[in-house]
Amino acid sequence: MRLTGVSSESVWTGLSVSTTLTSPSTRPGLRLPGRVTLAAGGTDVPVRHVRLGLLAQAEPADPEAPRRLVQYHEVPIAGRFVVPAGRRRSIDFALPLPWETPVTVFGGVPLMSLRTGLRTEVSVDPDLDQGALVPVFVHPLPTQQHILAALDTLGFVMRQAGLQHGRLPGVAQALPVYQRLGYWAAPLYAGPITELEVIFVTNAAVLEVVLWMDRRLALAGVTHQSISRFRIWHAGADRRDWVATVDGWLRQAINRHAAAAAHADWSATINESAHVSRPPDEPVAPGYGLGGTAGGAGVGGGGGGDGT
Repeated sequence: MRLTGVSSESVWTGLSVSTTLTSPSTRPGLRLPGRVTLAAGGTDVPVRHVRLGLLAQAEPADPEAPRRLVQYHEVPIAGRFVVPAGRRRSIDFALPLPWETPVTVFGGVPLMSLRTGLRTEVSVDPDLDQGALVPVFVHPLPTQQHILAALDTLGFVMRQAGLQHGRLPGVAQALPVYQRLGYWAAPLYAGPITELEVIFVTNAAVLEVVLWMDRRLALAGVTHQSISRFRIWHAGADRRDWVATVDGWLRQAINRHAAAAAHADWSATINESAHVSRPPDEPVAPGYGLGGTAGGAGVGGGGGGDGT
């Protein structure tokens, strides 16, 4: 399938910009192939540069501010050249996608209202022309796919999918945004927690999984929040018991979360599960970056936190 974004001829630049993707479906870490075609009007058009950018709606760091369109990745594909009057100029590209590119499709279905688009920027002295947004459908990496499927198997129900503008302290994050997937707690785990947020931070070798417990309730002053982090290699993903792995992460993170509020009636730990067949991977040690323990130091440690 080929998708094209076309801008009408610009009054200021005399160009029309058409961007075509060979296939709009992709995954983080792959290259997105396509072509940009520039068509000049009645005069020669000198072009300074052509750039491609990935954009998505993101929540700002200020929780009171509205969501806005953020360009989180940009790559130049051409420098100076001239499009002769009445002629066309085509530029083939293979845009490298960052490993942290937000996932927008799971199981062939869009993740809530989360969308990513590709925009072409053409700079012509002294103006800037931008082609229409072309939708890009980002499917999960195998490790991400397995974790999302395991959460579904364990009974978690997704309630929100979005991007947050900002950085996670202590995490090697390349993009200015990170993806948050919000879930209602599954019946097996309900009681110690009400809500779960899952954040993926990925590179070529490793997936870092951040489990954020009861963030929204903590911001409202109802309870406390906590964050646990787990790292796992992409290699060998198909040989792992993912339901058992994710269940182990959840039990360990939830028990630590509950231990920070042991005085509360709802703080009972999760001791048994029908899905355990191996010990969970060890979380990041407490005191580094995000803290790693329920009620520990750093963002998400007991009390209200800073909400980032």
